[in-house]
Order: sequence, then structure tokens, then C-alpha cells
Amino acid sequence: MARNNDNKMSREEAGRMGGETTSKNHDKDFYQEIGQKGGEARGNNGNNGSSGGDGKMSREEAGRKGGEARARQRDRN
Repeated sequence: MARNNDNKMSREEAGRMGGETTSKNHDKDFYQEIGQKGGEARGNNGNNGSSGGDGKMSREEAGRKGGEARARQRDRN
């Protein structure tokens, strides 16, 4: 356990313990609901993977494009 000089809990340890407690107290539906709310708050509500007009690519879109590029590389070799 990561403790600092005053024998207090580190942020890392507190986050891990809080996450474990939350996991024990909530089910899959809870996580789906908060994930959906987070996506709506960020503006990622069904606009083909992009995160709005900020010019940034979503992780989903980046993964898809990366996978397609890698497949093309394999096909050439």
C-alpha cells in the first residue's frame, strides 16, 4: 500500500479502494447509465465517432482507422 510520510492514504490507493467499493455496491446497469451520461455531457451522442466540432478523433474512430491501416500494410507484404 502506498502511504505518504504522515501515514495517510495516497490518491492512488484511495481511488482504487473507492472503485472497489463502488464495484461491490453497483451492477452493470449502473456503469452503463453513468457511461451514457458521460458521453452525453462530452457531446459524443451518435455523431459517427467524432467528438463534435473540435477536430479531435474519438478513441473508437482512431482504433478503427488504425486497424484498417494495419490491415492494408499486411496485405501489401
